[in-house]
Amino acid sequence: MRLVVVSAGLSVPSSTRLLADRLAAAVDRRTPADVQVIELRDLAVEIAHNFTNGFAGRALAAAQDAVAGADGLIVVTPVFSASYSGLFKSFFDVLDKDALVGTPVLIAATGGTARHSLVLEHALRPLFTYLRAVVAPTGVYAASEDWGEEGLPGRIERAAGELAGLMAGLSAPGAGTSGGIGAGASGRGEADTSGGAVAGASGGFVVVPFEEQLAKLSPTGV
Repeated sequence: MRLVVVSAGLSVPSSTRLLADRLAAAVDRRTPADVQVIELRDLAVEIAHNFTNGFAGRALAAAQDAVAGADGLIVVTPVFSASYSGLFKSFFDVLDKDALVGTPVLIAATGGTARHSLVLEHALRPLFTYLRAVVAPTGVYAASEDWGEEGLPGRIERAAGELAGLMAGLSAPGAGTSGGIGAGASGRGEADTSGGAVAGASGGFVVVPFEEQLAKLSPTGV
């Protein structure tokens, strides 16, 4: 298993990197993996050059290849102006548009106040849904006051368990052919944006069309 962690923290030490490390360790305890951490601050200049000349430098190209080949991805960004950082967004802007198709992704963010916690749902989740990744249901946000509190470890463990399950399910033999999300060209499952996904008996996921889910909510069943 290849688990890649993308951290957009800028300072050293960084609470963003700290959260990324805790999430990676929690996933690794459930599904032993080769963990690679990508610090975006080290790639800032090459990312900027990629925008202006269209070519990725050696370090950026290696990071892009690592992300594209990952069995699971953890992405963590600090919150700037109520959204992900510009450096974080820029890295995924220069990534190939098909690189994350079917890749399980755990989204996370750090900020100075709990008021920014909705960044996970209004910014990060839509971004990775657009990139056709399989986003774990639980995102993890850590405000300054969360460190040392009881709630954060529980959220980390829950999110890590979900990502580990997705990684194991999508990499299992036949996961894309018998009750899985659907095998892509790379062997990973592809997300179906036309409906929801529910756990199947085989441990994979079965896509349920939105119309079918809506019909179940109707009193008449129509």
